[in-house]
Amino acid sequence: MTISQTRGPAGWTVSGLLAEIADIGRDDGSYSRFSLSPEDRALRRWFIDRAQMLGLDVSIDPDANIWAWWGPEGTGAVLTGSHLDSVPGGGAYDGPLGVASSLAAVARLRARGFRPSRPVAVVVFTDEEGAGFGMPCLGSRLAAGVLPADRALELRARDGAPLAEAWQDAGMDAGELGPVEWLTTARCFVELHVEQGRGLADLDAPVAIASAVRPHGRWRLEFTGQGNHAGTTLMADRHDPVVPLAATVLAARRAATETSEESGAVATVGRVEVVPGGTNVIASAARMWLDCRAESADVVHAVVAQVEAEARAAAHQEGCGFEPVQESWTPRTAFDPELKATMAHVLGDVPELSTGAGHDAAVIAGIMPTGMLFVRNPTGASHTPDEYASPADCEAGATALATILEELAR
Repeated sequence: MTISQTRGPAGWTVSGLLAEIADIGRDDGSYSRFSLSPEDRALRRWFIDRAQMLGLDVSIDPDANIWAWWGPEGTGAVLTGSHLDSVPGGGAYDGPLGVASSLAAVARLRARGFRPSRPVAVVVFTDEEGAGFGMPCLGSRLAAGVLPADRALELRARDGAPLAEAWQDAGMDAGELGPVEWLTTARCFVELHVEQGRGLADLDAPVAIASAVRPHGRWRLEFTGQGNHAGTTLMADRHDPVVPLAATVLAARRAATETSEESGAVATVGRVEVVPGGTNVIASAARMWLDCRAESADVVHAVVAQVEAEARAAAHQEGCGFEPVQESWTPRTAFDPELKATMAHVLGDVPELSTGAGHDAAVIAGIMPTGMLFVRNPTGASHTPDEYASPADCEAGATALATILEELAR
């Protein structure tokens, strides 16, 4: 994988920076860039190289997050950044747009001679999507102290390897996982992200301020049955865990659609595993992962409770076992009103939007004033190659971010 050299920092554009990494982890137009995979390591090297070209001092914390410092590393900093990892089959903008925009914003401020009176840091958080180790916002949760290290050490990579092994392979020590001082003592954090819906396209605006992240969580639903031969076991004698799993997928769709439109409830099953996975073998176990989101936590829990009840009943009817496990939960997160007011003041007349997508910013908002910027996505699609932001809108986002950082760091 070759990363081409771009113009000097003063001439950087967001689209130009993104073009440099366009071939990393790409397969038939989509991207699969899981944290600490070879693809992700190439992206991390690219970020470090570009940050050093800017004259920033780079460090990596014990949670594998990368920090690029403008000014002395320490407390009271103004933070920005996002993530570089992706979901399986993702697009080019979710995560990298925020990282490239942060680099471009700092480059513009430096080029015009701005000198911050407090430290500024661009951070790349580890495994925001959770596709690498099954825990969304892993790096920010650890650094913020909201995920205990012992819980993180129970996680495994997609190939089943323990998290500690992946850390060791990347030259880090998982025994040092935990809160990071310069995150927990920073002044504020502003994350730029491509919008993952059609709000800005419908409003005909290139940039918006985020008002809140809706509550959301992930649940693993496990069904256990009796493995057997597909050709010799009578239908009446089967205890097939795939049968209640299939019923539960439909139950999730039904539970979400039966709520009111105002609730904004959505439920998704995007991943299943069947054990042992043979075409001519009745499964002995089956697992599915449920993602549920809504405007309020009560609605999310009500939808999940209905899904679990129907799953338990379907498992009982098939003579199978059933166990639900909550893997993650993020409450409704309203972004800091004073920081939002500052952002609105310096940007002028820009809209506000809430989002059903999770972000590192929602984690960080629990420990410091946090804000977000969204950049228009005319397709309204995300977690797919169809997500998009025009070069002009990318530049509008970087300009807005630079303006905000200048105000916060002066």
